[in-house]
Amino acid sequence: MQPIPNLYLYKENNHPAQFDYKLNNIFQLHGLPVSCIAIHPRKDILVSCGEDHVWKLVGLPTGNVLFTGFGHTDWLSSGCFHPSGNKLATSSGDTTVKLWDLSRGNCILTFEGHRHAVWSCTWHSCGDFVASSSLDTTSKIWDVNSERCRYTLYGHTDSVNSIEFFPHSNILLTGSADKSLSVWDARTGKCEQTLYGHMHSINDATFTPRGHIIASCDSCGVTKLWDFRKLLPIVSIDSGPSPGNEVNFDSSGRVLAQASGSGIIHLLDLKSGQIHKLMGHENETHTVVFSHGGESLFSGGSDGTVRKWS
Repeated sequence: MQPIPNLYLYKENNHPAQFDYKLNNIFQLHGLPVSCIAIHPRKDILVSCGEDHVWKLVGLPTGNVLFTGFGHTDWLSSGCFHPSGNKLATSSGDTTVKLWDLSRGNCILTFEGHRHAVWSCTWHSCGDFVASSSLDTTSKIWDVNSERCRYTLYGHTDSVNSIEFFPHSNILLTGSADKSLSVWDARTGKCEQTLYGHMHSINDATFTPRGHIIASCDSCGVTKLWDFRKLLPIVSIDSGPSPGNEVNFDSSGRVLAQASGSGIIHLLDLKSGQIHKLMGHENETHTVVFSHGGESLFSGGSDGTVRKWS
């Protein structure tokens, strides 16, 4: 793959890029596949969500389980920390989104309203709103203070598989099985722009920390990068035919990790255009996320393990 011109601005890189990750530890956390890993915004803690109906708060670097969250009645699809780190939002196949008080470990609020499984959830940076996306083809914005649905977002024609707030703004990004990405204004619930280019169901989409680039991945392993300011495609990388299950940037915005159905983690260097491969999962990888400093990377697989790379 050729270097991608004007894609990466070196001045935003606070840490040197790292690609030579080695498998450092394996944490057996769930009896069924791991669907999501989220890193605490301030502490050396992660949360893992599993298809075994529970989430686990895990201390780092040892991997000891600090707490197990029970309450969902079906598989968990996503978990997201409140910006302060004192609450957690989780989404599930039981059609609900739940909010948890992490100081006590109890569920403090359940949002009901989706008609089918909820795939993803995301906190607004102010901490007063949670957004969720569902198999029912809609997304919803929930007001934590009034405990009600503020808006239902209509427009996708198939399952909405991912949702994420743009950093420190009222913009939402959704990715759908209808092969499109949509950009929404959370203040009005209206779709502002739709991006087309994927030929298959979009499994995940995310922003760089600074927000100027979107990455998306689909069910046939194609990852696309988009210029968010111009709302135009930049480059397409085919690492299929295994699906791309999740994409996440490191804190510098220079490195993009993709969790693949093949068990490989692909690392794309946005500066050079080179792709590095991490092999250590025997089965499908569902989720991948960087530590805040980028010195470690965590991946979750279909065997119920979370693996630490450093």
